[in-house]
Amino acid sequence: MMKSRIKFSAEDLQQLKDNPNIQQVSEKSISYSSAFKLAAVLAYNDGVTPLEIFINGGFDTAVIGPKTPKWCLKRWRTTFAKYGEEALLEERRGKGSSGRKPAGEMSVEEKLKKAEARIKLLQAENELLKKLEALERKNRNALSSSERFQLIEQVVRKYRLKRMTRYLCELAEVSRSGYYSWLSAQEHRQQQEHIDEHDFQLVKSHFNSLDGKAGALVIKMRLEKIDGIVMNHKKIRRLMRKYRLVAKIRQANPYRKMAKATQEHSTCPNLLDRCFDQGEPAKVLLTDITYMRYGRGQWAYLSCVKDGTTKEILAHFLSSSLELSIVERTLDLLSDRLAGNVHSQAIFHSDQGMHYTHPRIRKLVKKNGFKQSMSRKGNCWDNASMESFFGHLKDDLDYRHCDTIEELRICVDEYVQYYNTERYQWSLKKMTPEEYRNHLLAA
Repeated sequence: MMKSRIKFSAEDLQQLKDNPNIQQVSEKSISYSSAFKLAAVLAYNDGVTPLEIFINGGFDTAVIGPKTPKWCLKRWRTTFAKYGEEALLEERRGKGSSGRKPAGEMSVEEKLKKAEARIKLLQAENELLKKLEALERKNRNALSSSERFQLIEQVVRKYRLKRMTRYLCELAEVSRSGYYSWLSAQEHRQQQEHIDEHDFQLVKSHFNSLDGKAGALVIKMRLEKIDGIVMNHKKIRRLMRKYRLVAKIRQANPYRKMAKATQEHSTCPNLLDRCFDQGEPAKVLLTDITYMRYGRGQWAYLSCVKDGTTKEILAHFLSSSLELSIVERTLDLLSDRLAGNVHSQAIFHSDQGMHYTHPRIRKLVKKNGFKQSMSRKGNCWDNASMESFFGHLKDDLDYRHCDTIEELRICVDEYVQYYNTERYQWSLKKMTPEEYRNHLLAA
């Protein structure tokens, strides 16, 4: 049966039904007789054009469409070549003759082959997604297109997949054209890799000669003075990052530099005077940052906000860096937690650390509706309640066994949940922080 893009009118349908070369016709489809199909193929082989065959058969091309003869002959010739004359003379069961083997009549070997192909595709899909996720966790950020292309190429080569590139590129969220461009540039990348390895050996020789206490600029000068080699310092930094050479030298604190240059950092008076419990939930908000060492000597930094009255941890954020964003993120979480229910006299109390004296943080604290308060310089007792929580966390939580920042984050989240909802405190009338908050609100 040949489907048509043209919808036949009642007059066209009657004209087609009167044609003896048609077996069945509807508003959008025509089923030609087996005899006409065979005669058409034989006539085509004798040199008659498809258009002439259909006109001689009593068809009006204005009704069936000018391209229909060509399409039909192409399909019938293919069937004739594959299955012979009998395929064209056979009647379709219910829908005419196709010459094709029905999908339900696959042999056992064909079914097995199809199942094996599907299993192979599922395995490839699963492996690609796992590798993408693992590499993103390792790098702690989104993968580059080149890294995604490399994973696709590994999976295609391993499972010997054909005609599945488009699907795998969609899974990896990259373009197929970009993948093929990346493949064509493989030889160039290999040449670049050999150059990098050679240059890295030069960089590493000077790095090791100074016992790892050399940065990119020092290595650049030594290459020029000792070896007579001019190498861009940006390339040296790229090679050091690529092969993970980290200089054993003190890194400058960018925030301290900026503070000294702008003189914009300023402190606030101590509004609490160690009066942490003022009898009202979310009135006194204590905050600080602590260090947590885990895994193989790795460092993480935990920023928290604690309710001075209920001792509940209202917001916390764990980061692998001490950038300003750690406090900004904590304030965002605090704002979400309070959901606009900010106490009219809420006090945000911290030490005089660079994060809290920064103009950007001070502006954000004010924007959230808090009065800012700070401990006296070098006096940890002015924020003793917050220090107390960090002490309990490090005593109770066995976090040093964590190998990744993700594992540590899960441990901290679980502990904060436990601290707020399950850890009873004598000073809170033997209640948990959450129970005590509800008790105060009910009273």
